[in-house]
Amino acid sequence: QVQLVESGGGLVQAGDSLRLSCAASGRPFRSNAVAWFRQAPGKERDFVAALSWSGGSTYYADSVKGRFTISRDGAKNTVYLQMNSLKPDDTAVYYCAARDSVQVPNTPRAYAYWGQGTQVTVSS
Repeated sequence: QVQLVESGGGLVQAGDSLRLSCAASGRPFRSNAVAWFRQAPGKERDFVAALSWSGGSTYYADSVKGRFTISRDGAKNTVYLQMNSLKPDDTAVYYCAARDSVQVPNTPRAYAYWGQGTQVTVSS
C-alpha cells in the first residue's frame, strides 16, 4: 500500500506560481506511474501531468504544457508539480495518484492510490 499526501496549494493571482508536493509513505515509489489530476466544481476529474518513476518519462495535458513541470525526488520519495503562469482556469482541487505499473495512463480509473487533494485558487 502507498499513502499519498499532497501539499502546497493556496490562493494566488493570475501569472503567479505554485509548487505542489506529493509525498509517499508506506512504501517507496518503485515501478510506479505517478500522476496529477484536478477537479473543478461541477466538472470531471481531469488529467494534468504524469511521470514514470523508474524511467523518468513525463506526460502533460495540452492545457498545461509549457507552464507546468512534473518532477521527482527519489531521496524524499516525493513528486512535485511546478505550476507557472497560473490562470483562473487552473482553479481546482489537485490530486496526486499512483499505480503499481510502469504504464502511465491519463485516466483516473487506472490509478489505485490517491491523496486527499489540495485546493488551488487563481484569482484574476
